[in-house]
Amino acid sequence: MFLDIQNRVRARFVAVVGEVFSLEINKPALAYPPSVDLGELSITSCFELAKQLRQPPRKIAEQLATRLLPIEGVERVAVAGAGYLNLYFDRASLAADLFRTREVGVASGLPREGDALPYGKILVEHTSINPNKAAHIGHLRNAVLGDAFVRLLRFRGHTVEVENYIDNTGVQVADVVVGFVHLEKKTVTDVRRLIDDPAVRFDYYCWDLYARVFQYYEVHEDALALRADALKSIEEGHGDLAAMADLISTAVVRTHLETMRRINVEYDLLVQESEILRLDFWKSAFELMKKIGAIRFEDAGKNRGCWVMSLDEGAEPAAASSAASPESPEPKSAEEDVKVIVRSNGTVTYVGKDIAYHLWKFGLLGKDFGYERFYVYPDGHPVWRTSLNLAPPATGPAFGKVAVAYAVIDTRQSYVQNVVRAAFHALGYHEQAANLHHFAYEVVGLSPRCAEEMGLKVDHEDREKGYIEVSGRKGLGIKADDLIQQLIEKAAEEVGSREMTKDPAEQNAYATMIAVGALRYFLLKFTRRSIIAFDFKEALAFEGETGPYLQYSVVRARNIFRKFEESHTDFKVASLGDQVSSEELKDFLAGDSGRSFWEMTLLAAQLEVSVDQAIEGEEPAVVAKYAFRLAQAFNNFYHHHHILNEPDSARQRLLLYLVHLVSRTLASALDLLGTEVPEKM
Repeated sequence: MFLDIQNRVRARFVAVVGEVFSLEINKPALAYPPSVDLGELSITSCFELAKQLRQPPRKIAEQLATRLLPIEGVERVAVAGAGYLNLYFDRASLAADLFRTREVGVASGLPREGDALPYGKILVEHTSINPNKAAHIGHLRNAVLGDAFVRLLRFRGHTVEVENYIDNTGVQVADVVVGFVHLEKKTVTDVRRLIDDPAVRFDYYCWDLYARVFQYYEVHEDALALRADALKSIEEGHGDLAAMADLISTAVVRTHLETMRRINVEYDLLVQESEILRLDFWKSAFELMKKIGAIRFEDAGKNRGCWVMSLDEGAEPAAASSAASPESPEPKSAEEDVKVIVRSNGTVTYVGKDIAYHLWKFGLLGKDFGYERFYVYPDGHPVWRTSLNLAPPATGPAFGKVAVAYAVIDTRQSYVQNVVRAAFHALGYHEQAANLHHFAYEVVGLSPRCAEEMGLKVDHEDREKGYIEVSGRKGLGIKADDLIQQLIEKAAEEVGSREMTKDPAEQNAYATMIAVGALRYFLLKFTRRSIIAFDFKEALAFEGETGPYLQYSVVRARNIFRKFEESHTDFKVASLGDQVSSEELKDFLAGDSGRSFWEMTLLAAQLEVSVDQAIEGEEPAVVAKYAFRLAQAFNNFYHHHHILNEPDSARQRLLLYLVHLVSRTLASALDLLGTEVPEKM
């Protein structure tokens, strides 16, 4: 299809330049002419070649144009302007190929001729919620971004491992332990009873308790010592505090998995921080860093007794400069251009454990976890969890040892991510450092209207700012499950008012699909660096750039076929490919009358191109925007052509052919965005 033609054009251009001018060149960049009247692709490389060959670009283009063809899928080549090579596609051939591949289901994005997939396994770590309370809306953006990126990578044929990092030995879990022990006077047995009580939503209970603990710290200045004691016990894995922390984190993680499953997000592996410590992952990394001098012990100053790393030690210039980026929340004075890796009391900071974890990801630590099944999705797909049991099951998984790793973490963690990358450079792992990507994104809040609908008090300052920030410490925020449930309830009102179905089970299923589609599209349509203010009304609208609009577009297209089949009982969509000839397609897509049909066909052929752009730019919004443009094009087509009432049967077949191309492509794009399409809307 479109991507195949691009690859063939690039390869042929390189070959012809070699034949004509005896030059070895890289594959050319391709541009898109402003109008299909000027072709579908344009090569601009003649302007670059002019410097080497000392000839006018147009003269070079004229010499190459006569030699470029044949290229499968390209009908003709023209020289334009001062030296552009414009290529015109064989429209009928592309439309037939697009229909055929979409129909038989092989257009799964798997690599084909000319595709370059240089990577081995790719790891995407996302969600990674502290297991101390219920998830909130900010966590939903992380999970949806990560999940969409995984879908894009797999669509293009990559092997992807999805990990969710569980910080079960961190400060946040320690704070909830402090709350249970010192505020509520509960024992390990008491906490276990709470977890087992069906009347208690445990992650919600911890949400409220976590906020109370911070209020307690503000009133009792010496209470932070309780946190330090709990943190040390948890890291060492001994005593009732550690046992309570394990109970809390395990129970909360199970609720997180259920929450994320509601929005079609799944994982392969949960990496627990406790195993990084207790299997001596950190110890091995610590010894390695000490051995080569990547860290040093401070015996004076504010960091006395700590092991620290200077960000510029061993780092390449790019890594050193990135550590001083404006995103960094910490100052960059000479005195403070270090990062504490081990505290003076012997506990490891988050970044220290993160360094060990990332070394394991790339297979650089010489150690591995044990693994145990933790959770199974309805389709049988298991979620594994790291374990202290080093005897792997006979048919166990093979995790880690990846070629490329992405960490989906918000921009506030940019400094820490830069420290980890600097540590890799300091250790001499420059290639791995280059393949360690921080998939950064901005925070998500609530519109003032949405906050009020969810029961939050909105003051004048928040209204002026335009969005409400969430804060777990202050107890200000919206639990993810509450938001999802309210979306479903509002979607159910739409399902009822539109009389989509009278069956209660179908009503709930449709409402859930619409709600999840609305949420996911809203979180994906903005670029990662945009701050989002979520709004119910905007997300759930059936018109405009929304998930329901895209879903409705697919349903509308399918309804055309459903109604057509009612009066043509022998009709089968798959048979359209045989009923429409190449000559008919050529005439249908040609000239002024066929321009709009061809433009929509051409757009439908660009799904893989959009996916590649989204992967290269680490920006799922590219596919979201593509899907919206395709839906707009289809709806404009729908309003201008009364397909079911078309009197000319041959033309009707061609119009149905085009509807099929678009609806299948749009459904594929929605699947990449993690969105299901209801049967009716």
